[in-house]
Amino acid sequence: MWDALVGVAKQAYTAGLDEGAVPRPLIMPLLRGELVGMIWCRPLKVGQDALTGIVELSNIAAAAGADEVVLVWETHDVATACELPIVGPAPCLNMVSATADGHVLHQFPYSEQLLSRGPEGRASIAPDWKPALAPQPGGELVPPIQAAVNYSFTPLELDHPSPFGVTVVLMEEDGYRVRLTEAIVN
Repeated sequence: MWDALVGVAKQAYTAGLDEGAVPRPLIMPLLRGELVGMIWCRPLKVGQDALTGIVELSNIAAAAGADEVVLVWETHDVATACELPIVGPAPCLNMVSATADGHVLHQFPYSEQLLSRGPEGRASIAPDWKPALAPQPGGELVPPIQAAVNYSFTPLELDHPSPFGVTVVLMEEDGYRVRLTEAIVN
């Protein structure tokens, strides 16, 4: 399962860079080893809004009762959006696999290869993936990612007959892109 999640993250990341954009942070909650879905962060404004938007990714994992989450983000993008210092290699695609008992940080550094530049100046870039760094059990996470990990395993208390369903609707209304797996939709 892990290799498939890494493959999906790298494909999405590569496609986004080709279109001239860094994909937003992503959470993939799992329940008993099954992928619940993929949820991309809403559009973010620099500063407090970015911190809040990233942490709010945890809502869907908490509502689903996820027992594992995988968060994906790009080092420089999150540091810039959240006005934080860059920690670790950059540019780098980061993935953290977490349970309530701990986490493992995986880092996939790359260099950027300019493919083209559009008429409005937007660059199309291809990542040249470097060897992955060794997995880091308990590795340092930037504050909004650490908070999202922590809150993913905090039960969401909603007075609603379908806490998961209403969470999905509210997140979509806020601009998060939610793609649930077939097993969850049915």
